[in-house]
Amino acid sequence: MNFSIKYLQDVSKIALLLDIAVIENFVEQLAILKKNGGRLFVLGVGGSAANSSHAVNDFRKLAGIEAYAPTDNVAEFSARANDEGWETTFEGYLKASNLTKIDGILILSVGGGNLQKEVSVNLCRAIDYANELEATTMAIVGKQQGHAQEKANLCLIIPEVDPNFVTPYSESFQAVVWHLLVSHPKLRQNQTKW
Repeated sequence: MNFSIKYLQDVSKIALLLDIAVIENFVEQLAILKKNGGRLFVLGVGGSAANSSHAVNDFRKLAGIEAYAPTDNVAEFSARANDEGWETTFEGYLKASNLTKIDGILILSVGGGNLQKEVSVNLCRAIDYANELEATTMAIVGKQQGHAQEKANLCLIIPEVDPNFVTPYSESFQAVVWHLLVSHPKLRQNQTKW
């Protein structure tokens, strides 16, 4: 019982510590992207890949934003990893999709990538490529000092209230934040069923 109480208290703390200004900036950038007919590419690996798939559904269905998760196409994603290397999986997808400056990427990641430590290098490469094209780069991450925090135009860091639970809290709050975004009056186009 004590663990459950502590876990849910941490969740409450995190919700109250989220940087609302950054979230509102996400809303503004996504509204511009939508108005200009831009596309949103949601990128994540592991649990964040699953979150990316769900987020894409909501951005498309509820917010009316054309959105894609490269990891949804497992054949292309794994072929790129096998033939060209893991590091280029997202960058290659963005190139094949003809990413432009009216488009955007949204990184969902616990650490945000780190070139020196060779962690989530494919996310780092995607951010750098999108920045070269002046596309909007946004990220929701659970750790400071990652590549996403350093290089993305906008980065929301999920506050670390317990270093033992960075991953579950980060991935949980990715969902909280994207649901906030697609429910925001400036972005929501369609109602949910319930």
